[in-house]
Amino acid sequence: MAVRRVARVLLILLGLVVAGGAHAQFGNISQAGATPVSKDQPVFWQADTVKYDRDAGLVTLSGHVEFWQNDRILLADQVTYDRNTKIATATGNVVLLDPDGQTMFAQRAELGEGMKDGVMESVRALLAENGKLAANGAQRTDARINELSRMVYSTCDLCKSDPTKAPLWQIRARQAVQDKDNKRIEYTDAEVDIYGFPVMYLPYLTHPDPSEKRASGLLVPSFGYSKHLGAFAAVPYYWVLDPQSDVTLTPIIASKNGPALDANYRRRFNDGSLTVNTSVAHEDGAGIAGHIFTKGLFTIDDTWRWGFDINRASSANYLRDFKVQGYQPVLTSQAYMEGFGQGSWAKLDARYYQGLTSNIVAAKLPVVLPRYQYSFFGQPDALGGRISLDADAFNVLRTEGTNTQRARLSLNWDRPAVGRFGDVWKATLHVDSAAYAASQYNQQPNYASFGSTTAAQAMPTAALEMRWPLQRVGLGSQLIEPIVQVIAAPTGSTYINTRVPNEDSLDFEFTDANLFALNRHPGIDRLEGGMRANVALHMAWTFPSGAVLDGLVGQGYRAQKDLSFPADSGMQGTTSDVVSHLNYSPNRYFDVSTRQRFDKNTFNVKFADVLASAGVDAFRVSTGYIYTTMNPYDYYDNPPPVAPTAPRNEITVGLTTKQGPWRFSGWARGNLETSQMVGLALRGGYEDECFIFDVSFYKRYTSINNDHGSSTILFQITLKTVGQFGFHAL
Repeated sequence: MAVRRVARVLLILLGLVVAGGAHAQFGNISQAGATPVSKDQPVFWQADTVKYDRDAGLVTLSGHVEFWQNDRILLADQVTYDRNTKIATATGNVVLLDPDGQTMFAQRAELGEGMKDGVMESVRALLAENGKLAANGAQRTDARINELSRMVYSTCDLCKSDPTKAPLWQIRARQAVQDKDNKRIEYTDAEVDIYGFPVMYLPYLTHPDPSEKRASGLLVPSFGYSKHLGAFAAVPYYWVLDPQSDVTLTPIIASKNGPALDANYRRRFNDGSLTVNTSVAHEDGAGIAGHIFTKGLFTIDDTWRWGFDINRASSANYLRDFKVQGYQPVLTSQAYMEGFGQGSWAKLDARYYQGLTSNIVAAKLPVVLPRYQYSFFGQPDALGGRISLDADAFNVLRTEGTNTQRARLSLNWDRPAVGRFGDVWKATLHVDSAAYAASQYNQQPNYASFGSTTAAQAMPTAALEMRWPLQRVGLGSQLIEPIVQVIAAPTGSTYINTRVPNEDSLDFEFTDANLFALNRHPGIDRLEGGMRANVALHMAWTFPSGAVLDGLVGQGYRAQKDLSFPADSGMQGTTSDVVSHLNYSPNRYFDVSTRQRFDKNTFNVKFADVLASAGVDAFRVSTGYIYTTMNPYDYYDNPPPVAPTAPRNEITVGLTTKQGPWRFSGWARGNLETSQMVGLALRGGYEDECFIFDVSFYKRYTSINNDHGSSTILFQITLKTVGQFGFHAL
């Protein structure tokens, strides 16, 4: 052992010498250690014993042989090197490590040309991504081509208790070639086995080497049956165009629809990226149809970048029938430029919308051409406050509906302070201002009694907020925090037949999240004014076990009514509805979060949002519940005031479970108001180091484009590093 340690030290020293430019030639190493220098075949070695046959030109290394040459390492029980033929013969536990990380094992090997060429017997190899191959023999050419006979390939781990047991899957072939330059493995007379039983024969099969992330070639085809396509087959081809770009072409042949061709193009640039997904098909009843989804993002400099996102389709039925990913009822296309500064942000964009369902009227969808936005958040000033600014300008055009132009400026100044008794104060000065011009003002979403308008509005606001967190330590810690906010502003308009258009203040829901907002409308086209106050009590209890209970209850008060808020919103009177939230998390096995609004007179629930989950990773159940009497679409499609509509009253129940490699999840959603199901989904799967199986089922009970619901079944089998096999039916 002492000899080996000395040899290793000498090896390290030799490596340092080589790094400085010297080389040692194995064939010229004498028993005394003389090492004439040569740059052709640099060799390093170490072994327990060395024998020299000067007459035959043989050097035999025995016992823990380690042999380095041309960045390759050979390990064996014995290595015999013929200095005449430059061939090294290794026997016994042979291990060959290549510079690319691939490791080959054999019982015997004859290697030459710097260990680039040779033949090996009883070969095993470890590849990237847990890939493993075995063969009766291998012929190695220039360290780039490995020709294998009677070869087996898999990424599955062998059974620890019985390594001779067949893995979950493997590929067996009479002959195979591993092309390390092109990063591919090609098989001749191949069989795919599952647990040792052949399930598929292929006269020729090829797939990328596991170390290759991108390689041109046919991907695994998919076959199946669909309600809208009938029996179909899709054979994708992946084409690497260059190091920066590739495209996947997928022809689809179906019995009821098509044919179709889908193309997915990707390219990386020095300053950005581009993706294009497009397809064209013959759709029964519609003729030639298709879609294009394209996205680009490019950097101009350290501050500015620009991009676009274009999404168009011939119809919603086309996206549904051919299962195009990214389907939405409304497709949005935009082009934009944006910049980022210290505490500031600016964006200029234009948007176009395409409606794809029968209940969306295309003529009523707006074109935003253009919109400019700017935000700034300053540093603390001499008074200890911070100023912020938001500005924007937009031009909204509609074929049917109001055309609106608006320029807006909002300024805000906040000054926090802490009192001597732990009371926390914040003083705010705020102003919203905007100028408008609108035509077709008597159409949606404004429904005025006149056709055009020009207007301007401004709302200065001053607010003072006080929070007094009172904390007690004992049995954990308890927090009681009263919150009071007083706001002063001019009296707001009722906005009935107002001359100010409404584009951004239609979707309103009063909860504890906007209880203390200076303007509880979601935008600035409607501004909340008048003298008012908001109060709340916040309580929290952190238990010694780590459990947390947090709650808040609050209400708003006004000097006079404000009819700018929608009917049944809980905000039109001088006293608002009561809002609250409650969160409880006793441990990692259970948590619940709720948010609700109660009628101020009857205390009936007007809004409720509940989310809870319980269990462990092995089995966890979750449930969600939503109840609201507000429907923003009614306010958009009907002139104000809008009467209360049928409430949205839905519950969702889901579960997930994972047991070793097995997993399962599912959820169901129902409408309690109509006693009808909305949707149902189930998914299960299995995954280990070499194999993935997924199966999922989804059923939609609601109707889109009068299709009376739909069902989707999908299952997918993945042999890791080889490919995927899929089937789905609608």
